[in-house]
Amino acid sequence: MSQPADLLIHARWIVPVEPANVVLEHHAVVVRNGRILAILPQDEARSHYHAPESFELADHVLIPGLINLHAHSAMTLMRGIADDLPLMRWLQEAIWPAESRQVSYAFVRDGTLLAAAEMLRGGITTCNDMYFYPDAAAEAFDQAGMRAVLGITVLEFPTPYAADADDYLRKGLAARGQWHTHPRIDFSFAPHAPYTVSDETLARVASLAAELDTTIHIHLHETLQEIQDSLSRHGVRPLTRLARLGLLGSNLLGVHAVHLDQSDFDLLTLHGCSIAHCPTSNMKLASGIAPVARLREDGITVGLGTDGAASNNRLDLFQEIRHACLLAKVSTLDATAIPAHAAIRMATLDAARALGMGDQLGSIEPGKAADLCAVALDRFETRPCFNPVSHLVYVTGREHVSHVWVGGEIRVNKGNLMLQLNDRELLTLTALWQTKSGS
Repeated sequence: MSQPADLLIHARWIVPVEPANVVLEHHAVVVRNGRILAILPQDEARSHYHAPESFELADHVLIPGLINLHAHSAMTLMRGIADDLPLMRWLQEAIWPAESRQVSYAFVRDGTLLAAAEMLRGGITTCNDMYFYPDAAAEAFDQAGMRAVLGITVLEFPTPYAADADDYLRKGLAARGQWHTHPRIDFSFAPHAPYTVSDETLARVASLAAELDTTIHIHLHETLQEIQDSLSRHGVRPLTRLARLGLLGSNLLGVHAVHLDQSDFDLLTLHGCSIAHCPTSNMKLASGIAPVARLREDGITVGLGTDGAASNNRLDLFQEIRHACLLAKVSTLDATAIPAHAAIRMATLDAARALGMGDQLGSIEPGKAADLCAVALDRFETRPCFNPVSHLVYVTGREHVSHVWVGGEIRVNKGNLMLQLNDRELLTLTALWQTKSGS
């Protein structure tokens, strides 16, 4: 007698990520109450389970939902406003002035909703975000049906959102309290960077994060100038400064980590920190190439992020997977530096572990949330297919994503977003904000 389930997904290939380096052929995923109940051969699934919804994906590969480990989602509304500039000119001459004119609750809500739509269509089911008005971002991610970890952003200088570090923390903690029980929305502390946050504030963040058992999400060692400025101002490199202030630990997620010396590797390894690698943004801003192969060799968890649409300019994790692979190979002159399976793991399970969510997300295993992404390999540009994992990294793109589920709920069906807003309404939203910006 068959058992009831909510959803059956039959796929040509399944890449569970855990166990590693495995591809299952002609298997099915069984979902009940938003979680994966079983993974088993299709014939067995049909005989042992029945469900009101069933998907036959005869030419598809099913993978865990992708996890964007670092983004500034609302900055979709700044896409392309300042290209071909190095980081500090990009921030000081373009981004910060634009934010001072435009950023508001509505700006963040609408920009984040647009970002969520873009990410979902590209197979991203979870986003680790850092921006102002996290309560507005939470509203947008909730409407889109995505998972999100929202940073309580902290700076020392005023913005339209907050007046000073105390104000940022007060407002961010209030937003966390408002959304604390939501099943898909979580919060982290997000001091922007060592060069924009004081010792006193960083120490306070470390204390609060320990008290609330929360991730610390911070830009770190992105440029050589950042290192030089820290040595001049503080006498030590940024990571050493953070260590002295008590920020380093298994809950610290450093973003970028492009410029590292032996002391930095030692600190990251000693404290069990994680890294969010954003290869496209690092290339576009000419920040450099992060030593990802070395980080992984040292046992440091590395996940992948897009950064914001103002510095990428796509929220496309398939692009990041490919760029991470290729940059690691060319920078080390080692074609084996990051194999295809490892790259997929960086965008799924490794990212989940960096967020402290490895027991819930990032792989197709019984008991985990049914966050899933199907990629169609039925087009001429994806044929022939000798190795579906190779195709995921070196052939396919976000345009090949056909279906996306979050907690067993379908969010993309045959390439179409299952949102309250349709594509025309989303385009109208972008046009409205472009008019407001005067461009």
